[in-house]
Amino acid sequence: MLRELGVETHLVISKSGVLTIEQELGVSAASVKHLADHVHAPGNIGAACASGSFQTLGMIVAPCSMRSLGEIANAVSSSLLTRSAEVVLKERRRLVLLTREAPLTNAHLKNMLAVSEMGGVIMPPVPAFYAHPKSIDEMVDHTVSRALDLFGLDTGKAVRWHGLAGDPSNVQPVK
Repeated sequence: MLRELGVETHLVISKSGVLTIEQELGVSAASVKHLADHVHAPGNIGAACASGSFQTLGMIVAPCSMRSLGEIANAVSSSLLTRSAEVVLKERRRLVLLTREAPLTNAHLKNMLAVSEMGGVIMPPVPAFYAHPKSIDEMVDHTVSRALDLFGLDTGKAVRWHGLAGDPSNVQPVK
């Protein structure tokens, strides 16, 4: 979607992320890397995105493990992924974490609150059933579109809520 919008992308995939891609998507990490403009090794702490002087719109971590969340919340980086997220927060740019875990422990909730208090957005990838998705792809497209909305990027693929039918406050003027 970012490529379609003409947005330059920098990708960092953790070791666990590689396993997740292969297990859940049934594709190779190389095929995902091919979609990005720039790919950085997770151990390359000298990559451009590890510096605040490298300007970005922000960062999305998807999916965001509870380990990565904990490192970001406590400013304890062990990889380029979490260092880049820290940089985004310190530079007051948009950080969106698509956290995936259930149920949540108190530690998870405290870490989510800490990131939120620093300006990050916690956005679990919860399906929007009001959109009546017909496939998993439609659910994913909607979630990704809503995440990109947080950066002011409209993909045209998000189903927008217009209120309940028959609600008088939902009447749109005829043009």
